[in-house]
Amino acid sequence: MSGNTKIDVSYVAELARLELAPEEKVKLQEDMEEILGYIELLEKLDVKDIVPTAHAAPLRNIWREDKAGTPPGKDIMLENAPGLIDDELIKVPQVLPGEGMS
Repeated sequence: MSGNTKIDVSYVAELARLELAPEEKVKLQEDMEEILGYIELLEKLDVKDIVPTAHAAPLRNIWREDKAGTPPGKDIMLENAPGLIDDELIKVPQVLPGEGMS
């Protein structure tokens, strides 16, 4: 890597809601710099004569035809919910900081 790009791993960890020990931050910094180094190598490749592809191999779904069906009813979905609020809202773990719903 050219060394011009420094990644703020503390900021990345905060965005990802990760709590990293100091040694983990050092390792993450090294890993991300290595990844950016590989990206820089890829940027130097001459690909002007290469046809873009979506997949390396021609793949297709061999299992079944994709058919629309009737979704399960509200009652069935609520029966499978880990918790409910007011018997109609699915309760999930808090994702964003703050008071939220209780």
